[in-house]
Amino acid sequence: MPTVTVEGGQTIKVAEGRRLAIAIEDAGTDIGHRCGGFARCTTCRVEFVSGEPSVFTRAEYAKLKERGLLGQVRLSCQIVVEDDVTVKPLMTVSEMGWADPGPPLEETVTPEPDWIAGTSADLD
Repeated sequence: MPTVTVEGGQTIKVAEGRRLAIAIEDAGTDIGHRCGGFARCTTCRVEFVSGEPSVFTRAEYAKLKERGLLGQVRLSCQIVVEDDVTVKPLMTVSEMGWADPGPPLEETVTPEPDWIAGTSADLD
């Protein structure tokens, strides 16, 4: 089982294929997902300290490019955990003063993922 380490938080074991945003919540960090995990809002953004995946969903790529964030951050709602990762969540409920993180996340990546190969450095 891969491990997810949240900077300033916990390290936990997660099932391979677990949605990263859900794994971050499982680790006790109140990461935002104001759009419900549909790659629309970017509140689930993270920086990868290590283990950045080598694929994007087209939805993640398009939203990051639109917002000028491509190559800087990733959207945890659009990533499935396949290997060990260390991440730094950038927008949490407690830091942003929100009442809640947003709508509950589905177990699988939404919208239906169309995968693109590459890392932030490759696609910037």
